[in-house]
Amino acid sequence: MGRRLAAVILSVLLLSGGWLGMSGFPLLAALVPLLWISRGYDASRRAWWGMFGWALLAFALWNAATVWWIWYATPVGPFAATLASSTLNMIAFMLFHTVSKRAPKALAYTVLVSAWIATEYWYTVGEFSWPWLLLGNGFSHEVWAVQWYEYTGIFGGTLWTLVANILLFEALVSRRTRRIVAATAWIVLPLCVSLTIWFTWRTPAAGTVTVTLVQPNIDPYTKFEDGTSSAQMDNLLRLAAEAPADADYIVMPETAVPGYYYETSIRTAPVQAFARLLAEKYPSARIIVGFNTLRIYPEGGQSSTARHDARGWYDVFNSALEIDSASGISIHHKGRLVIGAEKTPLPWLFRALDFLVIDLGGTLGQIGVGTRGTAFTGPAGSVGPAICYEGMYGDFFGDFVRRGAQAMLIISNDGWWGDTPGYKHLFTISRLRAIEHRRAIARSANTGISGF
Repeated sequence: MGRRLAAVILSVLLLSGGWLGMSGFPLLAALVPLLWISRGYDASRRAWWGMFGWALLAFALWNAATVWWIWYATPVGPFAATLASSTLNMIAFMLFHTVSKRAPKALAYTVLVSAWIATEYWYTVGEFSWPWLLLGNGFSHEVWAVQWYEYTGIFGGTLWTLVANILLFEALVSRRTRRIVAATAWIVLPLCVSLTIWFTWRTPAAGTVTVTLVQPNIDPYTKFEDGTSSAQMDNLLRLAAEAPADADYIVMPETAVPGYYYETSIRTAPVQAFARLLAEKYPSARIIVGFNTLRIYPEGGQSSTARHDARGWYDVFNSALEIDSASGISIHHKGRLVIGAEKTPLPWLFRALDFLVIDLGGTLGQIGVGTRGTAFTGPAGSVGPAICYEGMYGDFFGDFVRRGAQAMLIISNDGWWGDTPGYKHLFTISRLRAIEHRRAIARSANTGISGF
């Protein structure tokens, strides 16, 4: 029992580093201890439950070690995330374990790889979506090593990781030269391909865009209190006025403008103030800024996420606005929502638990859902305005590019978690999006990390 417990702890340590600011390379051997435990059990029902317990302990501890910081924003968050992620990990691993006791080894390993990738994919498209611990995300600190994500996306990183673990385990068990060579080649050859791309890739001659990022550093826990709107707007305008004269885009964070604004009459005081600043100092520039917007529906024409009160049916959207010097406006609605704070996958459960969830981004519960990425087109070119959590989804992020975005902007409000690994890894994830879609990214955060 002691050796198996040590193997579980080793697996957790190897799995966690990439999400805690360290290297992701230990992932290439992180499942080897669990494969060793599985090999030691027979095909009996009692042995199956023994493996179930050790695997559940490993995956639950991995989640706890890497997502504990969600507690700062919502106490129920880390438990919900751990339950969901561990369940998917267990489905894949226990399918492998079961098949491995009744079928050829090759089939069992095929089940492990295919089931794991299938559950990861489901986690990006399913109703309950929290794709934080996809294995391919663990290499965000080694961008030189995964330049081939341009062709495979992060699921290529997951495939690389799973097969590396299988080959390393087989090499350790057999100690045969042929298997050692196979494991080494599987790890080294993709690195060589990546380094070749790294040293030969050149930025296309598509021109440049000058971007100024604004980080107001407003305490997210007091940002939406009554009586602070005027001071926050003054601060945003003061900071924006410090942009260099040649700025093409001045980018402000998610929900930077406090309050709620009807889309049918959105050219209100904040929009007019931004437009005046542009007209006076930056006539050809655009401001990209986060708003909470409201859309009213006629009776019978409401969306599935609409709310109802004295105003009738309406949706609240977490939106990015593009504003020009003539008060012209384009709007993008956030299309990938944070579970619990912005999206209610299990309404009956989350209504009962809503007292445990803080107000993330100014809205709580189910808000309106955007359907696609949007490209804002200005004199300097087209940019895609991804909002925070949208940067976690490679395919959705690519929708901005498919619609013409030549560069990408990410606006975020990710200071809910204090000085913890959460906001740091969220920033590094952007590097993987840049590789996948070969677009420069500028990221403006309310707190946390802004950068290029």
